[in-house]
Amino acid sequence: MIAGRIDALRAEMRKRKIDMYIVPTSDFHESEYVGEHFKARKFITGFTGSAGTAVITLEEAGLWTDGRYFIQAEKELAGTPVTLYRMGEEGVPTVREYVEKNLGPAGCLGFDGRVVNAKDGAGYEKTALDRQGSVYVEEDLVGLVWEGRPGLPKHPAYILAEKYAGEGVQSKLGRLRGKMKEKGAGIHILTSLYDIAWLFNIRGGDIPHVPVALSFAAITMKESFWFVHEEVLSQALKDYCRENKITICPYEGIYSYASQIPAGESVLLDPKIVNYRIFHSLPEGGKAIQADNPTEWMKAVKNETEISNIRNAHVKDGVAFTKFMYWLKTHVGKMEITEISASDYLESLRRAQDLFVDLSFDTISAYGPNAAMMHYTATPDSDTRLEPHGFLLVDSGGHYLDGSTDITRTMALGELSWEEKFHFTTVCRSNLNLAAAKFLYGCCGLNLDILSRGPLWELGLDYKCGTGHGIGYLLNVHEGPNGFRWKLVPERNDSCVLEEGMVTTDEPGLYLEGKYGIRTENELLCKKAGKNEYGQFMEFEAITYAPIDLDAILPEEMTARERKLLNDYHKMVYREISPFLTEEEQKWLAGYTREI
Repeated sequence: MIAGRIDALRAEMRKRKIDMYIVPTSDFHESEYVGEHFKARKFITGFTGSAGTAVITLEEAGLWTDGRYFIQAEKELAGTPVTLYRMGEEGVPTVREYVEKNLGPAGCLGFDGRVVNAKDGAGYEKTALDRQGSVYVEEDLVGLVWEGRPGLPKHPAYILAEKYAGEGVQSKLGRLRGKMKEKGAGIHILTSLYDIAWLFNIRGGDIPHVPVALSFAAITMKESFWFVHEEVLSQALKDYCRENKITICPYEGIYSYASQIPAGESVLLDPKIVNYRIFHSLPEGGKAIQADNPTEWMKAVKNETEISNIRNAHVKDGVAFTKFMYWLKTHVGKMEITEISASDYLESLRRAQDLFVDLSFDTISAYGPNAAMMHYTATPDSDTRLEPHGFLLVDSGGHYLDGSTDITRTMALGELSWEEKFHFTTVCRSNLNLAAAKFLYGCCGLNLDILSRGPLWELGLDYKCGTGHGIGYLLNVHEGPNGFRWKLVPERNDSCVLEEGMVTTDEPGLYLEGKYGIRTENELLCKKAGKNEYGQFMEFEAITYAPIDLDAILPEEMTARERKLLNDYHKMVYREISPFLTEEEQKWLAGYTREI
């Protein structure tokens, strides 16, 4: 099947004299997750992970993905003509390096100019021109061979009330225009779905578990234009736009708008997000101010209303997860429970909570060796029955009108080996050490990541992903520009200075292929601590409330400080969660938050 699809794509390439074709994981907005219409890379390679780039030549086919997906990709690409390139591994070329090496003299490089950002597109174009070649960007070739392709999503959009957002549209626009003025821009083209949703206080449903509406925006010093499918707008939303002086335009109209910008006008845009076609629609003679979207930083720093709401959302989510953990640990081995049925039960508990909107991502419910795949998804074919031994890893979260959550717990279902407990304890120590950090203002995640990785590195172990990411407010569960990572990764903008009001996950782990996976994840709110002659100190507050499984802890492998950190965390969990539990659940929670 995959071989046939690649052959069909190559036939279209030959018709157009294209030597190499790039298929990224992207929509027209550089979204991390995409709707079914945009899963061209999945269609052409068979790899289902959320991140990766395919490169198809007339003789070869390659798939590049990161360490989260190595095991999964190897399994899914088996039996296909697609070669796996493990990004970041020694000796493995980047996509750009592969293109540079394999595009011949006067070669033609193709890609859909709407799904490649302007920065990457410029790099690919330079590679082709350096070889006296050309680029072909006018068509979506995968679309030509994809029979039965799903249409563009058009789900209803809705208003996020100011009691949840904490700031009105006019205030946000005023702050944004202030940033535009600082940069000397008269127009700002905004294509990030998350930033548009945040700016206009509007949410939608065009990406599964990411409540956004497919749209573009253009902001001038006096006007706001929203390019969106009109059928997703209710009359109330149209009235809301009119009241806030937001002009509604056709979704595809962004390209003609860009082409008609007056010559000499300065346009602010982020070339890492604005697609290649929009960028090249700008008239010659204009000035493109290439910089990060100001809204990215603005939305990452949560206001007081958002912070209060987020804490409330985490209490509800913690109640749901604690009830799930109680049910799981008291019923495993006594009734049939599988990865999927466990996940479904957890979802039902979340849906019972006030102001629930959706899951914040597809739940990872992975038992035993399945958990060694960081982004494993149970299917009817792989759905594994849970037995009263080993680990179940559950990475999950919810969207509520008052915030979004992301929590991972690894739970002992029964007997564990000493090695399993030792590794679990090490991951717990990693989580606690980062959460307890006190640091001078000006630090970023790169400065602090060692606090989490240190206990694992001391054992010669590691995990092939970042330690944490920012969290959107009823938006994408992964949000920049804050994060924890031990080295700069050019394609990820997650290394900014940590500011008061930013929320970042703390999720170290360990993944041993064929054995098990362990991850412990809490969300951390960045706050100001004391200020003295050395400067402003910062600290974190853990705002995820659920027990860390003491059945898997070896207290003797923790320092006295680490035991106190865990005890203090568990006291907070019991205080926040117990009032919402039954008497039997309270008694159980008291045991699982006991002092060690």
